[in-house]
Amino acid sequence: MTENKNSYNLKFEVRDYECDLQGVVNNANYQHYLEHARHQFLISKGVSFVQLHDEGTDLIVTRAEIDYKYPLRSRDEFLVTVAIRREGNARILFIQEIYRLPDQKLIIKAKVTGVATRKGRPVPPGDLILRLGLES
Repeated sequence: MTENKNSYNLKFEVRDYECDLQGVVNNANYQHYLEHARHQFLISKGVSFVQLHDEGTDLIVTRAEIDYKYPLRSRDEFLVTVAIRREGNARILFIQEIYRLPDQKLIIKAKVTGVATRKGRPVPPGDLILRLGLES
């Protein structure tokens, strides 16, 4: 769970309403945690969704692979990690994990694939690659 120029960590706490009848976090909420951490990572790199959209570029998720390892429960504190890398000309991979704190138990492993689009068509991420610190 170390940070480098292409990684980011964000701490959360489970809220009661995110849990189902069994007392564990509902599976869909993990995607919210992952997405919020990705957005915060991009913001930390100076990437604004509004500005990109106004310039005609939208970032979209095209695939999400999630391996659920262990459940979180109400009031658990946890850390979401984000690391990125390029794949091909248009795809950016977000490699993410969720760890319960303080014992650092692995909760989730995920790989989320995103692309930049213009008018609904994938485009090379161009300047975005430089802002994110990825090699072109």
